Amino acid sequence: MVFSSLIFVYAFLPIQFLIYYLAPKEYKNAVLLFFSLIFYSWSGPLYLLLLCGDSFIAYLFALFIQKEYDAKVIRRTAKKKFLKDKYKSEKKHAKLYLTLAITILLAVLVFFKYLTWLSDCINAGLGLMSISKIPVIKITLPIGISFYTFQLISYVADVYTKKVEANKSYSKVLLYAGLFHQCIAGPIVRYETVAKEIEDRNPNQNDVFTGIKRFSIGLAKKAVLANSVAKLADTFLPTSMDTLKGQTCLGLWFGAICYTIWIYLDFSAYSDMAIGLGRICGFHYMENFNYPYIASSVQEFWRRWHISLSTFFRDYVYIPLGGSRVKVCKHIINLLIVWVLTGLWHGASANFALWGLYYFVFLILEKYIFRGKKIPVIGNIYALITVTFGWVLFRFDSFIMLKAAISGLFAFTSGNASKVKLYDIQLISSIKSNIFLLIYVVLACTPLFKWIGDVIHKETNGFTRILSNILNVVVPAIMLGLATLSLVGNSYNPFLYFRF
Repeated sequence: MVFSSLIFVYAFLPIQFLIYYLAPKEYKNAVLLFFSLIFYSWSGPLYLLLLCGDSFIAYLFALFIQKEYDAKVIRRTAKKKFLKDKYKSEKKHAKLYLTLAITILLAVLVFFKYLTWLSDCINAGLGLMSISKIPVIKITLPIGISFYTFQLISYVADVYTKKVEANKSYSKVLLYAGLFHQCIAGPIVRYETVAKEIEDRNPNQNDVFTGIKRFSIGLAKKAVLANSVAKLADTFLPTSMDTLKGQTCLGLWFGAICYTIWIYLDFSAYSDMAIGLGRICGFHYMENFNYPYIASSVQEFWRRWHISLSTFFRDYVYIPLGGSRVKVCKHIINLLIVWVLTGLWHGASANFALWGLYYFVFLILEKYIFRGKKIPVIGNIYALITVTFGWVLFRFDSFIMLKAAISGLFAFTSGNASKVKLYDIQLISSIKSNIFLLIYVVLACTPLFKWIGDVIHKETNGFTRILSNILNVVVPAIMLGLATLSLVGNSYNPFLYFRF
């Protein structure tokens, strides 16, 4: 089940909210957990056991760590030397529990997400050495495993660093990991940001209206805009070799631009819907996107794109490795580790590792060659071109197809250096027939509409206040209506980030 489906919008969601708001306060978490488990198991109940098992591992080891820290209270009456020795011992035990928890959680992630790919890589090497190949087991990727694994790792790590206390209720830890708002596609929610809200939350009228508005806008962004531009991306930057070879140079660039817009609208729309759903229930999730395509450098782009993932790698990998407060050589190694992991987090394929290395190179250039210099407009153009080409690397998990796509983008065929056709009638026709869609999706990638809304809502005169109140009611209704019309009878409803 996905947010952008009629069964979710008109069946699952109304029933869930009705029961949730009718339930007494002490049962609201139970209602949320019940519907979250139904939502997660919709596409296959088997992997629900995996979610519950991973959550139990995090819950158990967090309790072990907390028990070690709580024991310090008893030692306060002991001798000073005894205190010091016991503290060292218990700190060591807590670190062991943290290591075990992370190892188990990552082992499960590697098994389900990377085992098949690693087996293929090993067989490729064995084939070169004429050695018998090992059997490859095809494993279906559990939905959302990358997201909830990182959430559970952050939970145990934050208990270890004493940012939060371990929750003594397994059901609440499972609710944190499996909450249907953000379980399968983020944002990656830190436990410390929702710890108090899991225990007690009181959404007011503003939370409910703001959440409904945010969800409706996200749904329309996905169903109307992202799905429409996705068709153009699939047409002009196809994943079929025969169709790809038939594309012109400018057609491929047009497809790459459409794919760049699609992946932003698609993923940010899902984040909008998740944030909106959480807000209705009293949860305040962090923003996951901040108009990344207005960035004037690659570094700024990554401060604006998939913020919850970027901050996770920053806080739990980059900083523990030493961050930037080390020698240049060590800093470069730290960045290399982070960006290889960032690439591989997105999928078990060499192109994702290449994609991560691609950004690593540009970040090193900006840090040590450009030294943070930004030129207005030119910097934004540079960032857009860099990011767009990066999405081409991201698009193709076959190096043969990637080579063909890059050759076509630079007007060369893969077989020889002969020139290929720059454009054709299909490209011109598609641009003309979709010109208004293209204008709107480009504007949707900028803060223009948000800025207009902020101006209207900030005005205090009578007419503007009335207009603001009307828009708060009318806009969600219009967005919901447009999304519904787009979804009715439309089987083309892809979501890119389910594969991660």
